[in-house]
Amino acid sequence: MAVEDEHGADALLPATRRALLHRLAVGQAQGRTPSLVGAVVRDGRLVWSGGRSMIEGHAPDAGTQYRIGSLTKTFVAVLVLRLRDEGALALTDPVGRHLPGLDAGVAALTVGQLLSHTSGLASETPAPWWERTPGDLRPELADVLGPAPVKHPAGRRYHYSNPGFALLGALVEQRRGTSFGAALRAEVLEPLGMDRTSLRPQAPAAGGFAVHPWADVMRPEAVQETGRMAPAGELWSTAADLARWAAFLAAGDERVLAPATVEEMRLPAAPPDDTNPDGGYGLGVQLLRRDGRALAGHTGSMPGFLAALWVSVADGVGALALANCTSGPAVSAIAADLLAITAHAEPGFPTPWQPMENVDPVLLDLAGPWYWGTTCVVLRVRAGGELLLEPLAGQGRGSRFHVEHDGTWTGREGYYAGETLRPVRRPDGSLSHLDLGSFVFTRRPYDPSAPVPGGFPGWQDR
Repeated sequence: MAVEDEHGADALLPATRRALLHRLAVGQAQGRTPSLVGAVVRDGRLVWSGGRSMIEGHAPDAGTQYRIGSLTKTFVAVLVLRLRDEGALALTDPVGRHLPGLDAGVAALTVGQLLSHTSGLASETPAPWWERTPGDLRPELADVLGPAPVKHPAGRRYHYSNPGFALLGALVEQRRGTSFGAALRAEVLEPLGMDRTSLRPQAPAAGGFAVHPWADVMRPEAVQETGRMAPAGELWSTAADLARWAAFLAAGDERVLAPATVEEMRLPAAPPDDTNPDGGYGLGVQLLRRDGRALAGHTGSMPGFLAALWVSVADGVGALALANCTSGPAVSAIAADLLAITAHAEPGFPTPWQPMENVDPVLLDLAGPWYWGTTCVVLRVRAGGELLLEPLAGQGRGSRFHVEHDGTWTGREGYYAGETLRPVRRPDGSLSHLDLGSFVFTRRPYDPSAPVPGGFPGWQDR
């Protein structure tokens, strides 16, 4: 059985590399797949890749293309969010504002609902099964949607919808005035150096196979061009290119999408699904909690192919797995295991602390302990001007805040997400208190000199 181990493999210790290769070998053997390739990214770099194949001397490498199925949706989401960040649309816009001619019920669904699979649209197109039939059978969006496409009230539940992402791909084409593939190439793939990611297979590319579930027999799967459904799962890519994509989904890249927007993609945007308590969905990104670790990425499948990519921002590690069979290997678990093996065996080093440059005295004036009533919290000033509010001890509410142009700060997580933090000053310019979503934070518990709602008589006996 051939094994290849290339593209920065010496960046990991031999024991770690062996453990990663062993996980791939088990996945290929137990999953009964013709081939399996995996890769690990750490701190934005491809540090390991490996392959396993049924044919001696023909294991795939990090440059072999596989079809990645619904991982395509993460790319579509980035194109849509680029339009949002440019001001060309809002996530609250009805999709009909940008795609004229839709049925009224579909036209009213918002862009954000489509991105988060909360639109209530059907999971699939009308028959025949779109993944196994040519896209020219569905030349118009109406053919993708069918006569009764809305299955649930919008915004009420998570319901995965492939046609929803066909609509988003059409929206990109409408706003950009070019094809989905051309927009993707110019705006995402070229800036990130992903020259082996494409809508059509490019040699060397793995062939897709169906493996009989009860017999060691396999047959080739036909590869269909899916037309308008391409944004739901058409792309082909390689382990090397997807390593770049994993690094992007973990940290963003200003050439494509700001880190804050990529972080927004990774935030939960859909209601919890009782059938999958460890899963979730953001904006075009699947979420998973596995062994206490928060992962973001996506899985994918098309006839003959399986794919999975996960990143752990906290660990600074990402991993992926690609297989060329219709079913069998649990590629989601394999990718998550590759990530966990690396994170456990070789935990990353934190970024070295460095002092701020050009310290803003206004920020220093905000730093230190504050009181919400009698509860003490601490406001810390981080490099880059970000504020961190956290309890001094024990449990309590906290959040990071990023600065706005008007001198206020907006919460980025937890209870205060989206809430405004505003320093309030006295007529002489001195700092009186902080207003956070109407909560008054004072330098002393219930400071009588601050406008505490309801007033406070002071702590002295009267």
